[in-house]
Parts: sequence; C-alpha cells; structure tokens
Amino acid sequence: MNERVSKLRQQSVNAMPYISMERARIVTETYKKYQGTVSVPVLRALTFKNIMENKKLCINDGELIVGERGESPAATPTYPELCCHTIEDLEIMDKRDKISFKVSDEAKKFQENVIIPFWENRAMRHIILNEMDKEWYDIYEAGIITEFMEQRAPGHTVCDDKIYKKGFLDFKADIKAELDKLDFINDMDAYHKKSQLEAMYICCDAIITLAERYASLAEKMAQEEKREKRKKELIHIAENCRWVPAHAPRTFEEALQMYWFVHIGVITELNTWDSFCPGRLDQHLYPFYKREIEEGSLTEEKAKELLECFWVKFNNQPAPPKVGITLEESGTYTDFCNINIGGLTKEGRDGVNDVTYLILDVIEDMRLLQPSSNLQVSSLNPDEFIKRACKILKTGFGQPSIFNADVVIQEMLRVGKSIEDARCGGTSGCVETGAFGKEAYILTGYLNLPKILEITLNNGIDIETGKKLGLETGDPTTFETYEELFNAYKKQIKHFVDIKIRGNQIIEKLYADKMPAPFMSVVISDCIKKAKDYNAGGARYNTRYIQGVGIGTITDSLTAIKYHVYDKKNIGMEEMLNALKYNFEGHELVYNLVRNKTPKYGNDDDYADDIMQSVFNAYYDAVDGKPTVNGGIYRIDMLPTTCHVYFGKVMGASPDGRKAHEPLSEGISPSKGADRLGPTAVVKSASKMDHVRTGGTLLNQKFLPSVFATEEGLDNLVHLIRAYFKLGGHHIQFNVVDKQTLIAAQKEPEKYKNLIVRVAGYSDYFCNLNKVLQDEIINRTEQSFN
Repeated sequence: MNERVSKLRQQSVNAMPYISMERARIVTETYKKYQGTVSVPVLRALTFKNIMENKKLCINDGELIVGERGESPAATPTYPELCCHTIEDLEIMDKRDKISFKVSDEAKKFQENVIIPFWENRAMRHIILNEMDKEWYDIYEAGIITEFMEQRAPGHTVCDDKIYKKGFLDFKADIKAELDKLDFINDMDAYHKKSQLEAMYICCDAIITLAERYASLAEKMAQEEKREKRKKELIHIAENCRWVPAHAPRTFEEALQMYWFVHIGVITELNTWDSFCPGRLDQHLYPFYKREIEEGSLTEEKAKELLECFWVKFNNQPAPPKVGITLEESGTYTDFCNINIGGLTKEGRDGVNDVTYLILDVIEDMRLLQPSSNLQVSSLNPDEFIKRACKILKTGFGQPSIFNADVVIQEMLRVGKSIEDARCGGTSGCVETGAFGKEAYILTGYLNLPKILEITLNNGIDIETGKKLGLETGDPTTFETYEELFNAYKKQIKHFVDIKIRGNQIIEKLYADKMPAPFMSVVISDCIKKAKDYNAGGARYNTRYIQGVGIGTITDSLTAIKYHVYDKKNIGMEEMLNALKYNFEGHELVYNLVRNKTPKYGNDDDYADDIMQSVFNAYYDAVDGKPTVNGGIYRIDMLPTTCHVYFGKVMGASPDGRKAHEPLSEGISPSKGADRLGPTAVVKSASKMDHVRTGGTLLNQKFLPSVFATEEGLDNLVHLIRAYFKLGGHHIQFNVVDKQTLIAAQKEPEKYKNLIVRVAGYSDYFCNLNKVLQDEIINRTEQSFN
C-alpha cells in the first residue's frame, strides 16, 4: 500500500472505539417533536432526515472516499429506540477487558438525564421482553435459544447493482409514480402504502442532503488547504458528492462513493444485524473499471488505491455495543460486512474478472478485520482464482472464506428464487445465503441442539436451573431402544422450535409496526413497488433463519449413547447419567469409552455420520417451511458466531466426553480432537449433510503454516476445496497457525497484538477473544495432508 493508505489504515487500526451520544440525542429530539403527530414510517423517515441534516461530518486527512457513521473513526452511536442501555451497561462497556468502548462521564450523564427517562420503557428491547411469555423467557434465560432482535434490528441484507444504475433522484421518481397510482377507493391499504412511500421519499432527499453537506465541507477544507495536491483532491471529493448519490455514478470512484453513502445511510438508520454489504463488488465495479482503463482515465494503481481507501471505511465502523447474552453470542467489534467475489454472472458464465484479482490484492495488503471477504467458487471458475486466495490464506489472516457458488445457487432455487436472482446472489454475514438486493433474509437467533438432549435425558428438566422447560418424554432409563430415545429428542426439538417461532412472530410484527426502515427499503426490490417496508415483508423474497449450534457435539453424544448403551451394552443408561451428573469424576471408565472408544463425526465413519444426518433431518423438519407473519418462510442455518462458547457454558457434561461448561463444537466442524483421520475425512463427513436444504453451513479447518510452504501444499488445498464442493459442501474456511504461536500469544498478548485468527464466520484479533474462546481455537485439530 502507498503512504496515504498506510496512514489511513494505521489511523483506523489505532482508533479506540468509544460511545458517541450524537445519534441518540438527535433521535430523542425528533421523537419528542413528532411522535404521535405523524405516522410511524414518516416518524422514522424524519428521524433519519434529522440525523443526515445535523450529524457532525468528518473528512479524514488523505482519504478519498468520505463518510463516517459517527463524528470520527471508531465513534460508535447508540440506538436507544432499540436498546436503552442502563448506566451499569455503560460502565461495563467502558471497563470490560474485551470488546470495550470508552464512555465519557458526559455521555453517562446524558444517558442518565435524557435518554433513560424517555426511552427506558419505549425501546424495542423493553417491549420485546415484556411481550414474551414465561415459557419463552425461561428457555431464553436457560440458553436453549437466543434472540437476535433483542438489541439489534432486522437486517442481514446485501446490495445489488441497482445503485450503480440509478441515483436517488431516480428512486424518488419511482416512488412518486407509485404514489400517483394509489387507489383510495378500492385498495384498503392505500393509506398505509401512502405513509410508507412518503417515508421513503423523505429518506431519498435526506441521503442527498448528507452528500451535499460533505461536498460543502470538502469545498471549505479546500479553501483552507495549503497543500496543492490535497486541495485538488478535496475539490474532486466535493464534485463526487455533488453527483452521487443524487445521480447514478459515472466512474469507478463515484461508484465506490455511491455505495458508501448508501452503507452509511443503512447502518445509521438502524443497527441492522448483520451490517449492510456491497454484494458482488467485483462484478458491480467491473463495467466502470473496464471502460476507464480502456479510456486511459483510470490506472490499475489508482483503482487499487481507491479500493484500499474504501476498505478503511468499513474498518472505521465497529459493531454497535452489545451487552448480556447478545454479547456472548457475538463478542466482537466486527459487524459482519462480507464482500463476495467470483461466482457466476447473471447469464451463468464465469464471473471472475480483473477487479476480482485487484480485490484479492487489496485483501492481502490491507489485512483488516473489516470488511470480511469471500470467494464464490463455481466449477466454471479457474483454479488460479482459488490458488490466489490460498496464497492469502497461508499468511494466517483467516480471509477470504470459500463458498460453493453452485450449491449456493441450488439452495436459492430450492426455495423458489429465479435463476437470475440466484446467480446474482451469494452469501453474507458468516455464511448465510440470499438473493442480493431483493431479499430480507433475517437471522432470528440460535438453537442449542446439545442442550435439548440434556433436557431429554432429564425428562424435560434443565439441570442447570432446576426448571421444567421441556416435555415429559419419559425416564431414559426405561427406554429399551435407541429409537425411543431419539424420538423423545425429536419431540423436544419441535417443542423448543415452536416456542422460538411463536416469539419470533410477535417480534417480527413489532418491528413491522413500530420500527420500519424506510431508507433501506428504497434500495431493496420490491419495497417501492409493493409500497411496503423491508421489515414488513416488502422485499421480493423474505426468509427467516434459525441457526442450529453444536452438530458435532450432539452427534458424538448420541453416537456414544447408541454405541455403548444400546449396541455394545457396556455402559448402562443409569451409569451414563451418573457420569454426566458428576462431570465424569469417579467414572473414568465411562469417560475413556466415550472419548476414545466411540465412533466420531469427522472421520468418514457412517456410524456417527448417519446419526448426524438424523439430527439434521429432525431439526430441518421442525423448522423448514413454517410461515412468518409478514409473508416469509423459516429456514435453517448451521453456524455459531461465538454462541458455541455461551451454549456450552450453560450445560453440564455431555455424553461425548465434553466436560461441564466447556464450549460446544462450532459450525458443522467436528468436536475438537474428534477428527483424527485428516481433512479429507472431515469433508467427507460434513458433505453427508444435505447443504442444499440449508441457507448456510460453516466448516472450519486449522492447518499448520508449514503445510502451505510449497506450491504442492497450495495445490493440495485447492484440491481439498474442489473435492468438498463436488461432494456438495456449502462453505469452508481456514486457520493457518500453529498451536505454539497461539499459546505464546495467550501468555504475552502485548507481543502478538496483530495476530488474527478465524473464529467462526469472521476473523478477529486473537488477543480480543476471551480465554475460553482462545482455548477452543488452540485445541482445534491441526490438520495436514500427510
């Protein structure tokens, strides 16, 4: 990277996240002024408008792409309308060792005197938790489920190419046309549609206003600037901001600035979980790049510099602060913005182009946590594309992750998306599949699959809380066959999924009615056409995911019971339950048998892998196809973020030999230490899951750096990826780091501040992770091709 980018990158990396009260102040002032006098969508639009008109602007020295969510890099706003933090919350954020946010005394006083008195009982978090019944609340507190919308707004959507073809004046014209078509005589929803369209219209003007303000600031700074080169850059920035986002971008640089204004708009309007994403960035940018390179108005070097400046902007925006269970399920500054490259074009051809390789160069040079990046790998893409990414992976950065574009497309076709929308879609967040720019695919929370077995083995009782949370499916010591036990487990899964979905339906309706997102709705098809908000089902496709956690742990646990209690009959069920009760203390024989003398998932052993498939099918059957209140459909994902650590913490010992309160297996990866036959056996086991019936699965693999020290090693990695994808796998990602380095970093973190590892669907600084998660990563199996 050049000197400009190096300075911007360093500023971003060194910036200490802190809580900014600016957004909270403007939101509160707007609500006090307008609430009850205008419709809810218009209230949300006026709130957005006031932020865009009054937020403090920031143009960092040397940057070419402008716009910050806060008043400076790492200034992190709060969203009191969603989560009204207590003073204790702010104290914890300020003082906690990991993922802390500095909170000034002034900010605490403002929260106490202004925010809390107004928002304490109005915030969505309060309303949601107040609306849930005792059954839901009990399983939430016990760690059987989590709830994504308890502190964050629905989101998890991705941009398509429409913002590169239309400006917001064009979107205003589309909205005006729909307003003119409203039929107040025959359409009973015309009033609500009018309100939603008016809100979108206000938001279009608001984002243009923000850009105009940046243009004026750049012009003012140019007048005061002594350096001639920087003066010209500021004038050029002003010209860009006068053009986009009002109009469609004309150049590569305007395209980046256009996207960034949209991004800032979405993440300022609400703290969408996950962050808004650019989608197929290489394909979106390629027409601008190709034309300007041919004209001679852009060089490859300049395009790379612009992309690197663009990368810094993402890293300047930490995820909004989380507390409690929400922090435990996702303990990171990363906001899960994920950029897709490669895959297929709309016409079904190889989508790799010159910008694809340029972006790979940027990923390698910048080595930033945000944005995340991934390869969409189709059988039509060249091996050179994968190998270039593998050369980045071998440096131990954990990026990019690798996805099977052909399976991702099949996943979308299975649920009724058009072939063109599927080809132009991909994955975002950690691993989740969606039709970019056209779908609201919203994650609703995690489900603790191993804990449901624990409750089954205790006839509906949660041993950690002593509460009866599940069904009375029978005393397991009376079960004569494994099938009886598994049928009881299936009933418990359905029981808890139904409670989760019942709560989801209320929460989804609350967001549709009380917290629309009119700005984001402008850029998602077909919200304008339907005159319906993104949070109310306005998108072309609407999917709600529940994420299953701990497939390795639950598989090995059921396998141990089937193998030893029912097949070998060398452990009695009562003996097994006592071993679990006492955390295997005094039951060393049982522990040795279940740990070391049992088939394990991850070794291409059908005994265990068949059980994995049966659990997957039971979970799928309990969730898939259920309708949502706003016209969506429920689907399943298999991923954990950091929730496998939290879910393990609320459990006793499990029949696979996992000790009480230790983490569960992560993603669809085998339990740590269970995979003993190498990476090919792992991918064979994982591929026996029907990935097409999911919206995403996450497979982590850990390799020693020496494995990829040669061209042969890199070729082997390419072959492993291709083999897994031919077998139908959805996703794979890699940690390339040795155990000794991680142990040394844990002991002397000050010497390893820049050590980055792959956690789950994201990378993070190893020293930012808590010790339990560090230990879990340290103890993952180190693979090789020997």
